[in-house]
Amino acid sequence: MTESKETNGLKQGTLNILNGIGLGVIAALVPAAILGQLMKALLGVAPAFAQTVINITTFTQSLLAAMAGFCAAYLFQMNMIQMCSVAAAAMIGSGAVTFKNGLIMVAGTGDVINIGLTITLAILLIKLIGNKLGSYTTILLPIIVLVVGGGIGLLILPYVKTVTTFIGMIVMALTKLQPLLMGVLIGMSFAAMIVSPISSVGIAVAIGLTGVASGAANLGITGAAYTLGIMSYSVNGMGTTLAHFIGTPKIQMANMLEKPKLFVPVLLSSALSGLLSAIFNLQGTPNSAGFGFSGLIGPLAAYAKMTPGWGSIILLTVLYVVYPVALGFFMRWLFIDRLSFAQAEDLRLEV
Repeated sequence: MTESKETNGLKQGTLNILNGIGLGVIAALVPAAILGQLMKALLGVAPAFAQTVINITTFTQSLLAAMAGFCAAYLFQMNMIQMCSVAAAAMIGSGAVTFKNGLIMVAGTGDVINIGLTITLAILLIKLIGNKLGSYTTILLPIIVLVVGGGIGLLILPYVKTVTTFIGMIVMALTKLQPLLMGVLIGMSFAAMIVSPISSVGIAVAIGLTGVASGAANLGITGAAYTLGIMSYSVNGMGTTLAHFIGTPKIQMANMLEKPKLFVPVLLSSALSGLLSAIFNLQGTPNSAGFGFSGLIGPLAAYAKMTPGWGSIILLTVLYVVYPVALGFFMRWLFIDRLSFAQAEDLRLEV
């Protein structure tokens, strides 16, 4: 019984950290992802306003570690001092903050994997300390967590960055060698992540997913989102159906994990979408990969890599709207109406 409780506790703790990082990634990166291209277009019309918004959203990306640490600590139901301590340690261990010649510089998002490791260390420290510091907790806890947790995170940062950079290089090299195959595999992988507790955005940022690989991740998620929404529209209503692709298909996570057979149509949709993305050379950035259609982040990032004009807009409309809608209805016909492999009821959401 004790072993079972420990296993459940470890599982829940891991999910808390992963979900905390995912929430932090979304809060830090979405403003820049949505407003970045819009503000760049407005630089010629309202330069002062547009540049100010760009500066604000760019700086916000550098707060990813602090936001992720705060969210993870919140999910562990920690108090304010503990949450702030985890956030501070995560910021130090992220690599987004550098110290040189007496100057403190903040740039970039930091290494997401090292952020996760630093958050884990900080939370373990807080759990280990518990109430042992008594009335001195408010004074000593932030110091210990910042210096020990953040310090260890800073020490291991170069080694972790080497590993994550190497992983990213392998993915990108394989994508260049076998773009069609990798488009299929990346589309499927990110579709599976978007309906699981794992943050697709966090993984994309962690390994620096860019170019065709980023585009495949985006369109793979888009295909999965439309498929889940359309397969379930008869039981979920219009608003919830739209939430699958305007918001996130992660709302189906509980149903997917309870009925694993639902991954079959999702992975098939994402495989076809990833393949199509590679054929049309759809591209993106590490910060846009993992979002899919949500917030128009995927289409906007893809458009920024294309030749401006109506041709590109029409192509993106087909790939991100027309095609996935047709794909969703085909999957509904095949797996629900034709094969009776699944039922719309399997995807019902209680909202």
